[in-house]
Amino acid sequence: VQLVESGGGLVQAGGSLRLSCAASRRTFSTYAMGWFRQAPGKEREFVAGISGSGRITRYADSLEGRFTMSRDNAKNTAHLQMNNLKPEDTAVYYCVARQGTVTIRDEYPYWGQGTQVTVSS
Repeated sequence: VQLVESGGGLVQAGGSLRLSCAASRRTFSTYAMGWFRQAPGKEREFVAGISGSGRITRYADSLEGRFTMSRDNAKNTAHLQMNNLKPEDTAVYYCVARQGTVTIRDEYPYWGQGTQVTVSS
């Protein structure tokens, strides 16, 4: 599965961004999708995940409900809507995929190249 992210950029604190991930696979709906992020000097961390059907979502507790993940299986795309962004959300965001169930663990074998999100204070 090839994954291509888009939608990153520079935004002021309190603003919003919507990340998108386009997948190459025809059987997209059989893959759980997710987002991880890595800030400079920090470990990579789980952000959000969604099941193949889109009915189950998982989020990092630290997000406090500010992010929402969705998917459009007809278009082979997944999205991450990020609201009320904070400077600590600054990181490279990676789209990930795996067959089977969605998980918060770093057990996704397919990764995109990443897209930079920078939140200024």
